[in-house]
Amino acid sequence: MPTYSALTTLPGEDPAQALAAAMERMDPEPTGVGVFEIEDGSGLWEVGAYFLEPPDEVMLEVLATAFGARPFALSELPDIDWVAKVRRELAPVDAGRFFVYGSHDADKVPAGRVPLQIEATVAFGTGHHGTTLGCLLAFDRLLTEGWSPAKVADIGCGTAVLAMAAAATLPDALVIASDIDRVAVDVAEANVVINGLQGRVECLEAAGLAHRRIVAAAPFDLIFANILKGPLIELAPAISTHLATGGRAILSGLLAVQADSVIAAYQAAGLCLENRDDIGEWSTLVLQRT
Repeated sequence: MPTYSALTTLPGEDPAQALAAAMERMDPEPTGVGVFEIEDGSGLWEVGAYFLEPPDEVMLEVLATAFGARPFALSELPDIDWVAKVRRELAPVDAGRFFVYGSHDADKVPAGRVPLQIEATVAFGTGHHGTTLGCLLAFDRLLTEGWSPAKVADIGCGTAVLAMAAAATLPDALVIASDIDRVAVDVAEANVVINGLQGRVECLEAAGLAHRRIVAAAPFDLIFANILKGPLIELAPAISTHLATGGRAILSGLLAVQADSVIAAYQAAGLCLENRDDIGEWSTLVLQRT
């Protein structure tokens, strides 16, 4: 069965949210509606919806005009198992001591490496993206320098690849992985089992660091946050507060052109920049609370 998409952009979060709410009342009803900030400094927001039937083009035109949005771009998506397609095409990832692979590449794990089995799923973080790769390489470098954090939090964990990297290399550490998305938490829990790390990674559904378990476990020696520029800046005070003195935050999910504004937010929150790595158009930052 084909799926139909309708996408548009408009300035401002409030109008974008209002447009999304109006689209949810369409007939035929969309199966899902999403609102996302375009992280390029333009101030534009993307509103998109998916339909199992062709959407009402006249209604979409009316809604675009009413909310000051660009005309909707309509597409018919082929009936493809995207997870299976991505799984076939993903190659293993070398990230320092870490080797991230799918089950179809289990015979390729080199001796002496830390294997992390991650399947292509609906949750973010297979290691192939420059942001996840950058976080793994930054963590690997700190381990090589002899650093051994005792408490680790992976905020916005997705597949929990970063939390599992910590659990696999720090056998005595407390490791918590959290995500705002329940599906991501379910994926994280499944990956923990697949990698034999039951009891080593505690998976939580939480918005940012607002969970009693995270608050109780603080301060952390290491906090991963591989999310987006906006949430990173918003979480700067909380991440700083939840870090121990001398603790580090490894941040990514941001474009290289966005790095300076994120660095400024964390410096204002009391952290200092220790290292910055750019992989393609993406940046990974290591900051320390001194």
